[in-house]
Amino acid sequence: MQFNDPLKAARPVFRRAACGVVVAAFAIIFFTTNLANSETPGITGPATVTDGDTIKINNTRIRLHGIDAPEAKQTCEMPDKTIPCGMTATDTLRSLIDGKTVICKRTGTDRYGRTVAICRANGGDIGQSMVHAGWAVAYRRYSKDYVADENDARAAKRGMWGGRFVMPWEWRRGVRLSSGKPPPQTGCRIKGNISKSGKIYHVPGSRWYDATVIDEAKGERWFCSVGDAERAGWRAQR
Repeated sequence: MQFNDPLKAARPVFRRAACGVVVAAFAIIFFTTNLANSETPGITGPATVTDGDTIKINNTRIRLHGIDAPEAKQTCEMPDKTIPCGMTATDTLRSLIDGKTVICKRTGTDRYGRTVAICRANGGDIGQSMVHAGWAVAYRRYSKDYVADENDARAAKRGMWGGRFVMPWEWRRGVRLSSGKPPPQTGCRIKGNISKSGKIYHVPGSRWYDATVIDEAKGERWFCSVGDAERAGWRAQR
């Protein structure tokens, strides 16, 4: 009498099931990898410069990851002269990308809707090159990737570090380098500054007092007392 081995008969079924599991696993890995890549697409092409930390590829405005450069109208005080360091930073960035294909890897989006990305030209990290040259600083609020490059530029007195300047984020708040000019009247030492945040007064010894420059052509003025400043529509710094 011949008996059928049930395990022998089931082996082909097990093999087919195992193969199915392997195929499904590879399919999941392939799908997951492609999904991740689709979430952070690269942006490649020739670029134009907007300012010292922003470029444009095709119709995409890109804020360079981890750096902050001086604003277009910002100046820096060097030992022998005042220079337009915002324009110099823009020119430096332009020299790094002119005639080159720029490859950007997206890291996020800023509050203005711009793409934030790490961008490279000829294999070099453009943002890192700007900080290393001293024409941008590490934007520590968002990243510490380029702190070592900033420290190196400061120690070597490269770029802006060869003189005095206001950090870009502070300059956007209205802080300016002190002109060193005395107040026009004895005792009237409160600075009435006008910035994007409004009319703000700074009393001697306050955080931004020394860095604030009064430009009377813009309507800024000196006050003899806090009461005078507040009656005129200025408020204390926050």
